[in-house]
Amino acid sequence: MGFLRGRRDEPAGRRFRMREKLASIGDDSWIEDGEGERVYKANGKAMRVRDTFVLEDLSGRELATIQERKLSVRDKVAIERDGETVATVHKALIGIRDRFNIDVEGGSDLKAKGNIVDHEYEIERDGDTVATISKKWFRIRDTYGVEVAAGEDEALVLAMVIALESMTD
Repeated sequence: MGFLRGRRDEPAGRRFRMREKLASIGDDSWIEDGEGERVYKANGKAMRVRDTFVLEDLSGRELATIQERKLSVRDKVAIERDGETVATVHKALIGIRDRFNIDVEGGSDLKAKGNIVDHEYEIERDGDTVATISKKWFRIRDTYGVEVAAGEDEALVLAMVIALESMTD
């Protein structure tokens, strides 16, 4: 059953494989499912004032725009759909470990906790795991996995992971 075989009998959600440094401006990178099939493309837009990434489906339809916001006390990354901000990722002001808050418009906010730089962390909502990110699932260098819980908006969660990577790059 793909790259996370043996962790559990049944997956709790959908699994994806991503490449480190995915969020490189001017580069395109594919996000694959657990079976190795390309399912999303992260398109790094060059020649923009701010770092901008677009998450697209296989047909090239834009699912989310991930864009830096540097003119604030803390760096932020906004995730937009159809020109409207749907989530904002920012570093928590306190905490010893990497901790990020994700403010979701019209929904419950999320927290990313763990070692973001080394791709060993979880995204949680009210104590429930929304996504688990781990590099340990692969022997392939510069690759990590994302398991998105069933029922979650996988494109939005993957956009959050791209935003987190761009903030820690």
